[in-house]
Amino acid sequence: MNEQRILEELLAMLEANGVAIRHEPLGGPAGGLCTVKGRHIFFVDAQAPSAEAAGVAAEAVRKVVDIEKVYIRPEIREFIESSYAGSQ
Repeated sequence: MNEQRILEELLAMLEANGVAIRHEPLGGPAGGLCTVKGRHIFFVDAQAPSAEAAGVAAEAVRKVVDIEKVYIRPEIREFIESSYAGSQ
């Protein structure tokens, strides 16, 4: 599964859990999750490579979704877990 498809699935998981997704040219490392007035918003840097954006999205999924209680396709779960292990 390529990074673009992984990114799409991660963004869909975030949206399904009430996170608004914004694609903006941020000129930074790939975006991130923030909370504004109690609402989660995930910013995707429209200029960032899919692999970098997917890594940041995986971190956001770990913060918003209880990944132990929902079904996640094995490839996506592996990506989330490997992204988490790499950030420690």
